Amino acid sequence: MRSRSARQPRHPDLIDRKLGHNIGRYILQSFLAGVVIAIVLLLLDAVHQTAIIASLGASSFIVFAAPTAVSAQPRRLIGGYVAGTIVGLVCSVVARAVAPEGATEWNLVHIGLGALAVAFSILLMTITNTEHPPAAGIALAYVINEWTGATLIVVMGAVLVLAASKLLLRDLLLDLV
Repeated sequence: MRSRSARQPRHPDLIDRKLGHNIGRYILQSFLAGVVIAIVLLLLDAVHQTAIIASLGASSFIVFAAPTAVSAQPRRLIGGYVAGTIVGLVCSVVARAVAPEGATEWNLVHIGLGALAVAFSILLMTITNTEHPPAAGIALAYVINEWTGATLIVVMGAVLVLAASKLLLRDLLLDLV
């Protein structure tokens, strides 16, 4: 019979035990993630493209805090964003064609097509083994946010910077989670 203490869930420490020996890595990796996002914020309209920026923020967390995670692999990072972008752009174009902005149906159409963008981006990522969860968010972001060709370039540029950072810093990055 198991003891009572064996059945109780283990509670995580308030402060990560690895911190003491790796505080420099924690600071460096967090700082690097902040630098990448600062560049993106400088290049994108942070007020009107918040969903796009949020997706990239989540990706930077994965790359810099969990660099050995499957979803931090450059193939998954880039492939996930390509899948999310393709699906999001198609759904966005359909949404604007069906219910131009200002029409009373705009919200319902965007809700429906936003949900479809998430569903189809997940399907495409899982079929192609390019699963990167924040990329489902980018699909939704393209449906609900205004975007331009420059937006696409900046987003994919940021994704390439994240992937290159992962590769270049792989020996330096430590799993923080």
